[in-house]
Amino acid sequence: MTPAARIAAAIDILDAVLAGQPAEAALINWGRASRFAGSKDRAAVRDHVYDGLRRRRSAAALGGAETGRGIMLGVLRSQGADIETIFTGQGHAPAVLSPADTGRDPVGAEAVDWPEWLWPHLVAGWGEDAAAIAAAQQDRAPVFVRVNIARTTREAVVASLADEGNAAVPHPVATALKITDNARKLQTSIAYDAGWIEMQDASSQAAIAALDVTKGQTVLDYCAGGGGKSLALAALGARVTAHDADPRRMKDIEPRAQRAKTRIEILSKVPGGRLFDLVFCDAPCSGSGTWRRTPDAKWKFDAKRLSDLTAIQGQILDNVVGSVAIGGRLAYATCSVLPQENQQVVEGFVARHSGWSVVKTLSLRPGEDGDGFYLAILEHNP
Repeated sequence: MTPAARIAAAIDILDAVLAGQPAEAALINWGRASRFAGSKDRAAVRDHVYDGLRRRRSAAALGGAETGRGIMLGVLRSQGADIETIFTGQGHAPAVLSPADTGRDPVGAEAVDWPEWLWPHLVAGWGEDAAAIAAAQQDRAPVFVRVNIARTTREAVVASLADEGNAAVPHPVATALKITDNARKLQTSIAYDAGWIEMQDASSQAAIAALDVTKGQTVLDYCAGGGGKSLALAALGARVTAHDADPRRMKDIEPRAQRAKTRIEILSKVPGGRLFDLVFCDAPCSGSGTWRRTPDAKWKFDAKRLSDLTAIQGQILDNVVGSVAIGGRLAYATCSVLPQENQQVVEGFVARHSGWSVVKTLSLRPGEDGDGFYLAILEHNP
């Protein structure tokens, strides 16, 4: 495919997303219908689509319309591309430019690609930093891996990856490496196959480090999902039990644990009693700290979903409080940057449960060092 044909394909996929298809489904459908496209073509088209979704509102303004064509025009204009050499109408290239393709400068929340209704909430939580936080979601996220320090060292992993053409550099978090080249080949690497690394954002790793888990502690990962944080806790020597409201989400934990040469107990129902030194709740949330990875989710998120999530988050904390051992800790985390899902949920829990107080918080904004993430650690003082 020519560069122009890739842009034309991205335009069609973006139109499908704007019509209601999930981005991944639209990309898969295009791939199945485009057997002529090679792996490099598919990767390039995917990048164009996600660049467009991250900058959907600002690009639509620059491109003259909130359509696939307008969005791609806006993205290319923001990149300083020579648009007339792409929009030629020749072969599989997009049609030539017309007066309707005239754009304007984006303004306000539109300029940083943040939903208009949600902008006041971000400002309420972050003040003058809100614009920078929203703008960080306009670009592709860096790729990080967690080194399984129970089995190897960061230095050994860097060397192993380099032998296969994957470049990595250390991150300030002791378990984290930032991948600087060939990130798409990580899951075929020797280091991955041997269980030396797992894909995990650096901010999530920073949260695990902040828990100060010690060897032998009993930990309940209450919203375990695929088990990424369960594995990280186990690598620190904790005795980890994983639970999720939907047990199907935990189907990958056992094979991942086997690859990492560790053991995680999986429970569909948490037994009664104060059994755990630490209960960790990485609660379902908007994912607003990670929207550069799932940008179509940003534009589908609405006020009702936010209200539903905050109710679920509060209920989760209420459900697990009785599982924390005497003298133990309760940790609440989200990958959200919204105060309603973070500080306000914790404040509500403290107001409902006498004797509980916050002893540590971590509030990370999205950027080159990781995604947006929030953590609060609570203790009970009767």
